Amino acid sequence: MDMNSVIDEYLAGTAKLREATAGLSYEQQRTRPVAGKWSVLEVVAHLADFEPVYADRMKRVIAEETPALMSGDPDLFAASLAYHARDLDEELRLIEAVRGQMARILRQVDPAAWSRAGKHSSDGLISLQTLLTRITNHIPHHLPFIVEKRNAMGV
Repeated sequence: MDMNSVIDEYLAGTAKLREATAGLSYEQQRTRPVAGKWSVLEVVAHLADFEPVYADRMKRVIAEETPALMSGDPDLFAASLAYHARDLDEELRLIEAVRGQMARILRQVDPAAWSRAGKHSSDGLISLQTLLTRITNHIPHHLPFIVEKRNAMGV
């Protein structure tokens, strides 16, 4: 697997997320048009919360020997971290900043670093390559949910 291509895809996620959330009013960002599901802002806040978590995991795998990697419960984050009080553009800028910095770091790692691993509290050993693949797929995983909400709102 060409890791530069994965890094390019990782960086491209932010533009896709911006496009998916473009043009939504303050109210539309916060509306829960699909019963039992998060609002668009809650989805973006969730993504923004886990960007630094994954960046930290990747940095520690690069720098430390088999570091401990703690899991995080997305529902607890959503319930406790004021998702509806957040600013959509600020959350998007955070994601862009974290991914921009990490991409520069990842492009410089020694090829052997891709197989380095950390020990995740629930998933066991996870390589740097797997961590990057997981966070790269995080935005695309959530984009259909944003589209579903836009469609339900008629936007």
